[in-house]
Amino acid sequence: MPIYEYVSEAPDDPERSCRVCRRGFELRRPADREALVKCLICKKPVKKVISQVNTPRVTKPMSVTDAKKAGFTVLEKRDQGVYEKL
Repeated sequence: MPIYEYVSEAPDDPERSCRVCRRGFELRRPADREALVKCLICKKPVKKVISQVNTPRVTKPMSVTDAKKAGFTVLEKRDQGVYEKL
């Protein structure tokens, strides 16, 4: 089941949200169910938030020695259409 994130429609207004939905909360729900429209605690309106996707990040380009250690063949362009193995 996917995890969905919800937050209050009025997070700055304490009259229209409780501290749970003001801060935001996660909820596991089947994908075929409708999106939640009310907070489970205070019954005030909430909206679904698109969460950040977890992707691997490359901090620096791979150096030639790192690429060779990883098993890659490193080629360098010498002339038009001609590559030389390093």
